[in-house]
Amino acid sequence: MREPFVIFLMGPTCSGKTALAIEWAKQYPVELINVDSAQVYKGLDIGSAKPDAATLQQFPHRLIDICDPAMPYNASDFCHDAKREIENIVSNDRIPLLVGGTMLYFKALQDGLSPLPETDPEVREKIAKLANDIGWPAMHEKLKEIDPLLAEKLEPNDSQRIGRALEVYEMTGQAMSKLQKEPGKKLAYPVHAFGIMPEDRANLHALIAQRFDAMLEQGFLDEVKALYVRDDLRADLPAIKSVGYRQAWQYLDGDYDLQTMREKAIIATRQLAKRQMTWMRSWPDLIAKDISSQFKKLF
Repeated sequence: MREPFVIFLMGPTCSGKTALAIEWAKQYPVELINVDSAQVYKGLDIGSAKPDAATLQQFPHRLIDICDPAMPYNASDFCHDAKREIENIVSNDRIPLLVGGTMLYFKALQDGLSPLPETDPEVREKIAKLANDIGWPAMHEKLKEIDPLLAEKLEPNDSQRIGRALEVYEMTGQAMSKLQKEPGKKLAYPVHAFGIMPEDRANLHALIAQRFDAMLEQGFLDEVKALYVRDDLRADLPAIKSVGYRQAWQYLDGDYDLQTMREKAIIATRQLAKRQMTWMRSWPDLIAKDISSQFKKLF
């Protein structure tokens, strides 16, 4: 019996992570866990480059389509869910393979998060109702009174983070900035981290543009329109703030025309890819290759 371990497969958007993960799933006793902050949401399919139904049926990805876009999902939620799935996979003598591009989720899982309380639906609803009455800038002022260090870092309309900070204070009586300084619990298993690190930046940019145009042809705007008409969705929710969705939402708001939306979405995706590779360059003991085909063997 081998000692349990976990595999991370990370890389910038459009680098071929999913295809490589599926190739490994064909060869090795691995089970896939999604590490993409947009793909956790139901209805965010085309714009998040979610694997299609046929692919998911043959190669299931855990933590895909687990959350309604009206419900914020964060790194703490991911760590809780991912650890549960990892334990389940390991208990079946299989290898957890986590694949995606949300680097914060990878880091939070490996290094641990501060011991903040889990979300309480009743407390969250109470805060949401108050925010609906007085507005998020006023809620930001309330946060200044109890946690000025954190409030200084947040914009007055950052509803997700302001709401979470107020929720934590309501549940613990302590400032979130203070609790965040306490060490978190690291992942119980050793991690073998692999990364696709494209050297040709121009080629990656071209692939990003090509993929976004393909998304438009596949009906991406219709997908966003279906979200836009919902009464319970707003532009400041994490799902709608995802790259591509944010720009399409602003287009539907009338902020700019279709061509401008396309340009802004492609630029935002390039910026995302740059941030992802910055994370990867500082990742300890990362086994990195230029393109996915250079990973001939996992073991």
